[in-house]
Amino acid sequence: MSDTAVDRTYQVVVNDEEQYSIWEAHREPPAGWRAAGFTGGREQCLEHIASVWTDLRPLSVRGEQRPASIESR
Repeated sequence: MSDTAVDRTYQVVVNDEEQYSIWEAHREPPAGWRAAGFTGGREQCLEHIASVWTDLRPLSVRGEQRPASIESR
């Protein structure tokens, strides 16, 4: 049985700042991270992250910034 990254199953994980990563599916996510509900191959997980994580700023930064239309007044 091969144990390469291509053969492994991963899960998408997310932290409280809404930052995403992948983690081996058979392992518990590291402290501060939780399962985001998607598992698959490495590339599938990375594609899923690319489709859902469209604003790469941490949640705490996004919450502090006002929309540009308000700042320009």
